[in-house]
Amino acid sequence: MRIVSLLPAATDIVAELGLSDQLVGRTHECDWPPREVAPVPVVTGADLDQDALSSREISDAVGGSAHSGSSLYTLDTEALAALRPDVVLTQDLCDVCAVSYEKVSRAVRLLDADTRVLSLEPRTLDDVLDCLVTVGELLGVRERAERKRAALLARLDRVREAVAGRPRPRVVAIEWLDPLWPAGHWVPEQTTAAGGEPLLAAPGEHTKPMTWEAVRAAQPDVVLVLPCGFPPERTLREAALLTGLPGWSDLPAVRSGRVWVLDGPSYFNRPGPRVVRGAEVLAHALHSVRTGEEVAPAEARPFPGR
Repeated sequence: MRIVSLLPAATDIVAELGLSDQLVGRTHECDWPPREVAPVPVVTGADLDQDALSSREISDAVGGSAHSGSSLYTLDTEALAALRPDVVLTQDLCDVCAVSYEKVSRAVRLLDADTRVLSLEPRTLDDVLDCLVTVGELLGVRERAERKRAALLARLDRVREAVAGRPRPRVVAIEWLDPLWPAGHWVPEQTTAAGGEPLLAAPGEHTKPMTWEAVRAAQPDVVLVLPCGFPPERTLREAALLTGLPGWSDLPAVRSGRVWVLDGPSYFNRPGPRVVRGAEVLAHALHSVRTGEEVAPAEARPFPGR
């Protein structure tokens, strides 16, 4: 089967199912597993150079009239057609996270082929893991997908067991720095599984920007910094957006040195199987508990000034 993935999380799922060799096209942001996806042709691009822009500039561009109601990503329809995909994996959850479903549907209608389009729209942790089975069934490996899901659920259970009975710190997870934006969808459930009490966002919630006053009023014991699409190094370039806020140093999390920079794209922003690793990383950050492999500095590191 010839698979084109237009969503990094879907590429993660294809890899988890052991079908990377059937991947014939991907997005420019699909980066895991590196050795397997690197040779796969890229069929998308981005209208914005995120490395050259600040968080505020990116946010303004996303909210501007040029991008209102449309995806920020371009799709090379000629390249897509040349790949002759049997299946295209995409999403309809967020137009600023990947190529829009509408744009993909228009492109597929132009193909002279019987191409199936599957849109993934998970909002909760269970939804994310259920996507494994949804994709697995379409690709003819449902039983394998069910085994993979069961193994991931078992890992989540081990995280919950490891932190059971411990005090549950109050946690604010920040998904964007300017404006401040709380992490919703599956992140509150990751936090709960790892022994924390999520604040300012509910499980499955598609959140909105929040005020700094709301964060101060919440008085979090732990702050998690995991901007959408930013690896830790990129996040650290804008650390002053937080440290310069009035009263930052007075937060309980800051006073106790419990502010963490996490690898958002790998474990928290994308609704793929690695969200389970995200819960394991959080168990380390919240309780110094290890489940699974040891947490590396690239996965979680102290925020500057800790």
